[in-house]
Amino acid sequence: MRFLFTSTQNNQIPLINVSEIYSGLFELIMRGADGSIRYYCTAGSGMETFLLEEVKHKLEATEVEHIPGRVFFRCTSALQEVMRLKSAERLFLLLRKAPPTPLPRNPAKASSAIQRSIVGSPDVWSHALSTWAALQAELDSTLGRGQKRKREEQEEEEVKEERRSETGSVSSLTRPTFRVSCRCSGAIARCYNSQNLSRIIGVAISRELGWKADLREPTLEVNVYLSDDHCVIGIPLLRHPLASRGYMKHTGLRSTIAWAMASLCPVQEASLILDPMCGVGTTLLEAAQECPNAVFIGMDSEEAQLQKAAENVDAAGQESRMLLVRSSCMAIPLPASSVDVVLCDVPFGRKFSCSRDMTAALPYILAEMER
Repeated sequence: MRFLFTSTQNNQIPLINVSEIYSGLFELIMRGADGSIRYYCTAGSGMETFLLEEVKHKLEATEVEHIPGRVFFRCTSALQEVMRLKSAERLFLLLRKAPPTPLPRNPAKASSAIQRSIVGSPDVWSHALSTWAALQAELDSTLGRGQKRKREEQEEEEVKEERRSETGSVSSLTRPTFRVSCRCSGAIARCYNSQNLSRIIGVAISRELGWKADLREPTLEVNVYLSDDHCVIGIPLLRHPLASRGYMKHTGLRSTIAWAMASLCPVQEASLILDPMCGVGTTLLEAAQECPNAVFIGMDSEEAQLQKAAENVDAAGQESRMLLVRSSCMAIPLPASSVDVVLCDVPFGRKFSCSRDMTAALPYILAEMER
């Protein structure tokens, strides 16, 4: 079966074999013979390389590839292991990764094109829903195990209760409530905005699959990304981003960036790591997750920041490994060559104001660190 779609570029009319798309979609979301599942994660700008290495090293993933802002992979790891990725923002079950989907310039004609090329075969979605439900059941079965913080346990219990009230049993879910979140860029964004595309895709899903749209409290979300180069469709597996650390009460530097900095440190057994401008302690806490045998010293000149850092350290259960000291980074109260690693996000005074002229102070700060 073949359909004609009008291209948004040069008025070309490419032929798209829909049956081949259906087959490809089904292959993408099927569990492999070894029980593997195809996922993708979003990543911050410049973080794709870190995430590529992390999924290869920690998950022994295969079929690893990336586009700007997204990393795709297949693995057999348990969902709890996948959730331990530190450089990822959000985690998705992958339904489709394909070349761009041409849409008519006339939005009135877009519905049928989206129904055929984006929604496609109901069997594909039924299989994806089954895989998603199995992963949710796996997640539910592990809730409460090894949790370090009571607040995190309470949040997860609330999620479980919501699922029970909505579906009764996730494993028997056949017609979930849903909403569509769509992002588009390039030529398609000049003809359609994301909100209109989300509505058109949502109507097509409701019509073809019998799912009920719910913009406020859906059972699941369908995430669609359309650009001049890619068409990506996935279902988020978690309500909260992986980048939202359960052990961080106060946020500072983006946790994924802090982890990347820590991962580059040449840390050895029982290393002493110093952050002379620790702020709320984000960088040190990310390093502590990766370096279980290291000890840490955090310094800051502001009492308010140190108080927040102390609360973060306490919430993360790292009190025995971290010492917090009020001190100026221009005069670190430690002997020369007394630490193994200096790990620091130096404030340049652009995003946040500084009490000093950082252009003039930076050479002295670096000299003190080198000492």
